[in-house]
Amino acid sequence: MEGYFDYAATSPMDEDALEAYIHAARNYFANTKSLHDPGTKAHALLEHCRNTMAGLLGIEQEGVYFTSGGTESNELALEALLKAGKGNHIITTEAEHSSVRNLIHSYEEEGYKVTRVPLDEAGIINVEDVERAIQQDTVVMAIQHVNSDIGTVQPVQHLSELCRTHGILFHSDCVQSFGKIPVEEVAPYVDSLSVSAHKLYGPKGVGAVYIRPSLSFHPKTPGGTHEGGVRAGTVNTPGIAGFTVAAEKMVKERHQNQSKIMELKQTFLKAGEWKLVGHTADSAVPIIGLLLPEMEGQLAMLEGNRHGFHFSTGSACRTGNPKPPGTLLAMGYDTEEAKSFIRLSFSHHQTNDQVEKLALFLSRLVKPTVARS
Repeated sequence: MEGYFDYAATSPMDEDALEAYIHAARNYFANTKSLHDPGTKAHALLEHCRNTMAGLLGIEQEGVYFTSGGTESNELALEALLKAGKGNHIITTEAEHSSVRNLIHSYEEEGYKVTRVPLDEAGIINVEDVERAIQQDTVVMAIQHVNSDIGTVQPVQHLSELCRTHGILFHSDCVQSFGKIPVEEVAPYVDSLSVSAHKLYGPKGVGAVYIRPSLSFHPKTPGGTHEGGVRAGTVNTPGIAGFTVAAEKMVKERHQNQSKIMELKQTFLKAGEWKLVGHTADSAVPIIGLLLPEMEGQLAMLEGNRHGFHFSTGSACRTGNPKPPGTLLAMGYDTEEAKSFIRLSFSHHQTNDQVEKLALFLSRLVKPTVARS
């Protein structure tokens, strides 16, 4: 779709991934836990995908569990870490994806103490702030790898050093980073991480969670036979096959895709005067956050939609929420200014011409507002 700039919300399915999905649906349809030959055949494909995914992420195969997506992966991971660790205090940020933010809020209502560390003006968490937030009973830290609103990359390795020093378990949401920047460079430093297929041109309704195999915890749903008992329910074998092919392709072609993304972002940034949120101009993450002059992002999004340009005001999982993105509030923006936020997210399949057309539209959209101010 020529005017689609919301790839951080979801992406179209890659043709190779779609072919893998169809092939698996036709030929590997049996339940992977069935003991007959078709079940054994499906189970072999499932384990091949698990082994491949572990290799792409740079983690142990025994810790990889397939899920219905990033939201469930985050939930399973946090539940596991809280049960495996000891303590009553959680460290996180307001900038986390809503699936993490809302879950931690529910833990808070159950009696957990929560410290939400702010972000600096670049959209990055300050490791010293995190260190000051650590308490004697801190059990879990949940901080994303790549922010879903503005695309900033958090210092996972440095945060991991803090966690290991203080005996804290560390979860990182890697949904926006997997396939786009090297997750395998940070995976060895976390106790759990989450990824999702539809963010990297795989099918919707499929994801994976990694939980360090050496951790001991009781599954959220007891008595399950699938996925090592960590997740109950028949696995989506065709979806997992499509996910694996999409992930393999994105990791294999990551370097050239990053070059293309950088080219597209520079094309956009040179085509107008923009107020960027966070220091992401030189990043290969395909997300740009902007503040529009004296215009609500919601209005800009609707006007863009009318003219064939499709972008967002932040994570799609918070659509309908009148509050501005938590990322901006965590960075110290006031509510009114944060309402002028829009998110643009790009694809390596796009052209410079498409990006220039978007820039021209936005420039024309805000120019009358600027002239009146």
